[in-house]
Amino acid sequence: MTETRVRPRFELEERLATRLEPESLPALILPGAAPGGPGAVVLASLGVGVLATGLAALSTGNFVADQFARGTVLGWLTLGVAVAGFGLLGAGLWRELRGLFAVRSVDRLRAQFADGARVVHAARTWLAELPEGAALLPAIAAAAGDPQAVLALLRAGPAATLRARSVALGRVAAAQVFAATAAVPSPAFDSLLVGWRGVRLVREVAVLHGMRPGLFGTLALLRRTALSAAVVLATDVALDAVLRGVLSSPVLEHLAGDVAGAGVAARRMVVLARVAHAACCPIGEGR
Repeated sequence: MTETRVRPRFELEERLATRLEPESLPALILPGAAPGGPGAVVLASLGVGVLATGLAALSTGNFVADQFARGTVLGWLTLGVAVAGFGLLGAGLWRELRGLFAVRSVDRLRAQFADGARVVHAARTWLAELPEGAALLPAIAAAAGDPQAVLALLRAGPAATLRARSVALGRVAAAQVFAATAAVPSPAFDSLLVGWRGVRLVREVAVLHGMRPGLFGTLALLRRTALSAAVVLATDVALDAVLRGVLSSPVLEHLAGDVAGAGVAARRMVVLARVAHAACCPIGEGR
């Protein structure tokens, strides 16, 4: 029996296809731009803050005027108390805003490092915020013509140092969490301890990178690390299940299982320190 081989069939058109002019193309329907500006919650919060601050200032001013009417010394004392109180409130608000702007400046520096023409400017700006950054400025100036060389210097210098110090802070936190959770094996206590120590660790890593985050800055940093922390938590839960499943004896499972849980909680601190460093450092690891 002769085998028949099927060959491909080509159909060629001798004439060229007509050119589509722009007038003959269908009109593109572009989606509308997303509404910009602050949301309703932000506007409402700003309104409440303006009302509270403004009404408090007006009430305080009227009270100070009444005190001056009663006596000069009493009026000056009241005015001093009001100025000191509002001054402390303003200083706290400014510190919160400065910490929040410092956290957001990491994204701005990352965008500048991605642009080859602005690498040197971004490097000088970032080094100015670091305690030991001034020692690297001459080397940055010498390599100003090569953006990749500048990035290599930053990765091998301050970025590597900050990563090592962040991991060291994570190990200190890991030792504290391991000792506490192994001594008091309580799920509620473990959750509170890991949460509190994790927030403190994120703040310590941020301070190490030249930032002083307040409440809003810390919340912004925690939001940046939430996704990575969720992945780490899923991995650690699986690791905890494996460690507990290996133990067959009920006594060993009770004793060594608590130690394994403490080890998993301690490991979370080290990984959280690395994630916090990645959120605070504008320089990537590179390829």
